[in-house]
Amino acid sequence: MYETILYEVSEGVAVLTLNRPDKFNAFTAVMNKEITDALKQAQKDADVRCIVLTGAGRAFNAGQDLGDVSGEGDVDYGGFLRDRYNPMILQFQKTEKPIIAAVNGVAAGAGMSVALACDIRLASEKASFVNAFVNIGLVPDSGGCYFLPRIVGIGKALELAMTGEKVSAEEALRIGLVNQVYPAESFMEDALAYARKLALLPTKGIGLIKRTMYKGLELGLEETLEYEAFAQEAAGSTADHKEGVTAFMEKRAPRFTGR
Repeated sequence: MYETILYEVSEGVAVLTLNRPDKFNAFTAVMNKEITDALKQAQKDADVRCIVLTGAGRAFNAGQDLGDVSGEGDVDYGGFLRDRYNPMILQFQKTEKPIIAAVNGVAAGAGMSVALACDIRLASEKASFVNAFVNIGLVPDSGGCYFLPRIVGIGKALELAMTGEKVSAEEALRIGLVNQVYPAESFMEDALAYARKLALLPTKGIGLIKRTMYKGLELGLEETLEYEAFAQEAAGSTADHKEGVTAFMEKRAPRFTGR
């Protein structure tokens, strides 16, 4: 179905695997479009209640494949980002289902930015993060300047962006860049177990949590309070809310359906 990614759904989880292991899963124009399309597909599929993004082989993603732009002469970097990356990053936000980055190896440059654009980051103990843009005199893109300071704070974000130093999985956990670190031998098993737990939760409620929290990053308190009221009205009309209340009253575990 796709040239550069693998896409499969099982037990409510869509696993999207970047599949260019010989190139450390570096981005091409085709991959950018296929990721965007796969996220749209997962959003439409009622059977998908959580999404996992990971990489084939030893790397998560090494950033842009420079071979994909060689021979193009002087690169219009602004146009390049607007055409290839910005629509993909925006789709991560538009997809109102939980998205997990299962970072199995190095995440560098735009690969790190894409991991940041996911809602939750799980890392193998062998994973690492490199904000590599400064090493070629460029600025973090693909949402890197938006997500990184919001996740680790402005001081640490500036340090990582200005120095381009590699961050180990252990350090990433310490600074809040990732949520969990798992042993390399059992990494995907652990990551999928985490995803399956999310897939059993109220999917529409989680989508509203995601939308409202990201809105809250940009709005003032009064506007956020109003948006919370709007989101709560929507959440209160879902079947999962009714099931949650019923289960609570009946003193049993809820059986959410994602509706």
